Amino acid sequence: MIRNSLSKPIYILLVDDNPNNLKLLHEAIQACGWKALMAIDGESAIEQTEYARPDLILLDVMMAGIDGFETCRRLKANPMTQNIPVIFMTALSDCTDKVAGLEIGAVDYITKPFQQEEVIARLKLHLKISHLARTLEERVQERTAELTQSLQELQQTQLQLIQSEKMSTIGQMVAGIGHEINNPVGFVGGNLFYIEEYVNNLLRLVSLQQQKLPQPDQEIQKLIEEIDLEYLVEDLPKLLASMHQGITRLQDISLSLRTFARADITSQVEFQIHEGIDSTLMLLKHRLQGKGDRTKIQVVTQYGDLPAITCYPGQLNQVFMNIIANAIDAFDELNQNHSDQDIAACPRLITITTSVDPQQQSVTICIQDNGPGMPAEVQARIFEQYFTTKSVGKGTGLGLAISYQIIVDKHNGELKCFSMLGDGTKFIITLPM
Repeated sequence: MIRNSLSKPIYILLVDDNPNNLKLLHEAIQACGWKALMAIDGESAIEQTEYARPDLILLDVMMAGIDGFETCRRLKANPMTQNIPVIFMTALSDCTDKVAGLEIGAVDYITKPFQQEEVIARLKLHLKISHLARTLEERVQERTAELTQSLQELQQTQLQLIQSEKMSTIGQMVAGIGHEINNPVGFVGGNLFYIEEYVNNLLRLVSLQQQKLPQPDQEIQKLIEEIDLEYLVEDLPKLLASMHQGITRLQDISLSLRTFARADITSQVEFQIHEGIDSTLMLLKHRLQGKGDRTKIQVVTQYGDLPAITCYPGQLNQVFMNIIANAIDAFDELNQNHSDQDIAACPRLITITTSVDPQQQSVTICIQDNGPGMPAEVQARIFEQYFTTKSVGKGTGLGLAISYQIIVDKHNGELKCFSMLGDGTKFIITLPM
């Protein structure tokens, strides 16, 4: 049996407004020799946690009153309770909820309807991790280096969980969106061919009729003037051509989504880097275009002759998205502090350059902007987990930390940043071929 550091019984707080779930979980926990505490809402769960100090909390997401997310936020904001592991219980389809839970401090999630064996296995795992973490903290003075390494490994594991859930969420979203887009697009695109044929035949008929009957009766002549036949004949082919362009645009968007969100988590595959960059730019196109207070951002791509490399495509695409989106955010903040004349004198520009180093057997991707840049003290911390200079609600501080892990740990590459205040920012990604 797992015991805490003082050899006292393990206490697990169960928080759920469904009595049947509480009963089922209570029986499973008692069978393992653990003690169960129960709460039916977030407020009482916070109160019990403060005075009972459970070893672990099983927390339902959807509850009356404050929900599981808010309950978790309050627990993590309280120094007395912030280190108690929280495992969310959520529905299988709520992938977004899972990611949100991990980002606010939960260590794991259990999907409903749950299996007792899975619940017990996950509880044992996280009780063991929690026990090890407490043991390391108690020995911090004599084994500082070992503790630091262990905490780093825990942080990497958390980043991997968040990364996996994000890619899983994106993959499921794209599968649904792709299905919803492709079916009507295929239907419209297929029928558009016949519509063009029918329209052309009708126009030929009208033209022939006008030739054979140059003097129509008054009723026909009135209708011709009413519908403006001459303009209709001229404009109808243009409308059909516009429809073709719209269908092509939708197909491009669907393809970009599939290319961007390729979640090849279990194994690496061959991938063309330029396809990933292009799909990312396609998805960010609405943010690059000038609209309202937003100034247009020009993107210049200078692609070298890159071979396909073996990698995790979906994860690399997320790195491209994080870096380019950060550049756009920096430009947006810059717009608030500069006049239109300043912006006109120095147009917003993002340059993406790729190249190959045959000697090092590597490829390099350089993403550079002419934005505001950053001071040295900020640049030194940009890859730290949860570090962000953005205002509350606009950044989690995870984007570049995850990007660094993807490039360095997952692909054995390098991710470097060069920036000076007032002189733009450059990210250089190096990947082995």
